[in-house]
Amino acid sequence: MVNSTEYGVRRFGHINWLGVWTLIRRENMRYLAIWQQTIFAPLITAGLFLLVFSIAIGPNRSDVMGFSYIVFLAPGLLMMTVIQNSFANTSSSMLSAKVMGSIVDTLMPPLSPVEMTIGYLAGGVGRGLIIGLVLCLAMGVTLGVWIVHPIWTLVFVVLGGMFMGALGLIGGIYANKFDQMAAISNFIVTPLAFLSGTFYSIRALPEALQPLIHLNPMFYIIDGGRYGVLGVSDGSPWVALLLICLANTLAVCLSWYWFRKGYRLKS
Repeated sequence: MVNSTEYGVRRFGHINWLGVWTLIRRENMRYLAIWQQTIFAPLITAGLFLLVFSIAIGPNRSDVMGFSYIVFLAPGLLMMTVIQNSFANTSSSMLSAKVMGSIVDTLMPPLSPVEMTIGYLAGGVGRGLIIGLVLCLAMGVTLGVWIVHPIWTLVFVVLGGMFMGALGLIGGIYANKFDQMAAISNFIVTPLAFLSGTFYSIRALPEALQPLIHLNPMFYIIDGGRYGVLGVSDGSPWVALLLICLANTLAVCLSWYWFRKGYRLKS
């Protein structure tokens, strides 16, 4: 059996709309079917972060960027939760399919590398959007923090979810075992997320360390999301937007290229 796209045969036209929609639906139904683990659990984790920090720090901590520390922290936790779950969705989907051998069910239908990339990323972005929406409502109800710039917030949530979804896809393609995926998550993704300015303003860091933070793409996702929610940020939101678009281009193109080559997928 051979994927008909290898010979340029496209009975469904230039774009296989039915195939793309089916893959998108499958990737979104994966996490919706177990929403208690994929949607509800991250919300509880974010709430626990806020609760623990509010108890540990107390009301006497000085303001950050003109806001109480808990209000400053909330958008960072929002964006970190979104991007971590976008990464988890695509990486677990790809790796599980490879380990169980069901990846052939995705590779054999007449789907081009672009269509497969879109389908997987749609699942990661969709999960991130749902979690982001619920967290935004929770922040408004519990903390009185309502979004200042809704369009900016939506843009950074989507771009952040897309970037981390692409990284999860890259990790899932590269890894052949769950241990390898755990190493990628524990030693690359988690440190970058915690060193992204989620819990602090980079202005509080020594000047010698600030350039290192600017090399972290997640910093721009967190900072842009904070601007969208609170209207303040460590840097220009336009610069953050530009750099995140560039990072997305690189990550998505690598995902597409590995699909095109069948890298670590067909062996």
